Amino acid sequence: MAPSSPRPALPALLVLLGALFPGPGNAQTSVSPPKVILPRGGSVQVTCSTSCDQPDLLGIETPLPKKELLLGGNNWKVYELSNVQEDSQPMCYSNCPDGQSTAKTFLTVYWTPERVELAPLPSWQPVGKDLTLRCQVEGGAPRANLTVVLLRGEKELKREPAVGEPAEVTTTVLVERDHHGANFSCRTELDLRPQGLQLFENTSAPHQLQTFVLPATPPQLVSPRVLEVDTQGTVVCSLDGLFPVLEAQVHLALGDQRLNPTVTYGNDSFSAKASVSVTAEDEGTQRLTCAVILGNQSRETLQTVTIYSFPAPNVILTKPEVSEGTEVTVKCEAHPRAKVTLNGVPAQPVGPRVQLLLKATPEDNGRSFSCSATLEVAGQLIHKNQTRELRVLYGPRLDERDCPGNWTWPENSQQTPMCQASGNPLPELKCLKDGTFPLPVGESVTVTRDLEGTYLCRARSTQGEVTRKVTVNVLSPRYEIVIITVVAAAVIMGTAGLSTYLYNRQRKIRKYRLQQAQKGTPMKPNTQATPP
Repeated sequence: MAPSSPRPALPALLVLLGALFPGPGNAQTSVSPPKVILPRGGSVQVTCSTSCDQPDLLGIETPLPKKELLLGGNNWKVYELSNVQEDSQPMCYSNCPDGQSTAKTFLTVYWTPERVELAPLPSWQPVGKDLTLRCQVEGGAPRANLTVVLLRGEKELKREPAVGEPAEVTTTVLVERDHHGANFSCRTELDLRPQGLQLFENTSAPHQLQTFVLPATPPQLVSPRVLEVDTQGTVVCSLDGLFPVLEAQVHLALGDQRLNPTVTYGNDSFSAKASVSVTAEDEGTQRLTCAVILGNQSRETLQTVTIYSFPAPNVILTKPEVSEGTEVTVKCEAHPRAKVTLNGVPAQPVGPRVQLLLKATPEDNGRSFSCSATLEVAGQLIHKNQTRELRVLYGPRLDERDCPGNWTWPENSQQTPMCQASGNPLPELKCLKDGTFPLPVGESVTVTRDLEGTYLCRARSTQGEVTRKVTVNVLSPRYEIVIITVVAAAVIMGTAGLSTYLYNRQRKIRKYRLQQAQKGTPMKPNTQATPP
């Protein structure tokens, strides 16, 4: 800042006296320019002049730094006023022989606001709610030319003059979905175009608005109500009516276990699917939580999941393999709170244990013993089954059904001798004639005279042996003719005998009726069989 020139006390006193008691003369003081508008901190040249030719005193009175320029004459002077920070009214004065006079110039300082700031917006704003925009402006002059404008993008929302320090302009906006991602700001306009200058604009930093819609309904949660230890279950959480749906956050948790869902998005909905694994440490009642967070709000759904341990029942046999006639104990044991049945027979009293006693027979070989256990968990009945098979060792058997004792086959026919031994373990079977000639059991053979005879079939295993005689008869072709003739004769004789019987019976019936008619006995209807 340039120092101001020293001002003697006498001129100042003259200026004051001239202003209070103007002289009767015609001398006049003038100033040029009479009005000036300049930027804050700027400089201006002011010319002071008087109408008399030889003034005793000519100068300018101002608190601003001033400098007299070497451009003047006897009755005029030029001063440079610098560092003009605010509106001012410098006054030129003169003292002439015919009197004193003064004249003022009006300096108007302009400057743009030092601070134009839009109050921060909420991080999220619900759709359908009112949003208040507030802009504060500090500084700026002249205020009569300063206007504040609130904007959404480039669209004007409100325009007001800047009033007060700081100036504050507010407006209310009803938030819509289309406002999501929109930029809001405020702008000042210092319009000096009427003064021959320009329009000065200052704009605040923009704030982006995030809008959202989160329905009041809680999310839908689908999950198993019970879950067995060391198994997996599937949990699905979904919600409709969200905006913007991609900004929604989903949290799924089972107790303290955070789940990692796969989220699928629709236009305004999502579905989060997660697998949950449970261990013995989780056994008991656990809380399943699905929370949806959007904006500054959340919706939550809680369910309970019962984690249980229920091993399959245990079927215990005294021995899985026993000999025929051995006593066997079959036990079925399950979870302490379960109810069991063994081969459909419930435990007495009802409980987790049941047993069965039996004496092993060949019919028990391969018999299955099934134990069913039922456990109630959170109102649901859980079923588990376990089966064990009993093996019974018994000696070989050869009976008529599986090994017929007599076969009669025509010579030269194709036949398959069948003889099957039963037993556990399965016995070895041999059928021999005269101890050396084997019967081809299970093979298709052409019947010859050599096949005829009696065979001794022997079935042998570690449980013993059993024998059975089998006879094979072979019919020659002449025996077949005899048999056919005998059969035909028997058919003919049978037919003739039947015809004779029927003829004699009808004859006796007619004779009986004739005798009854001769005796005058009226005939009665025949309601029963006539005696022969």
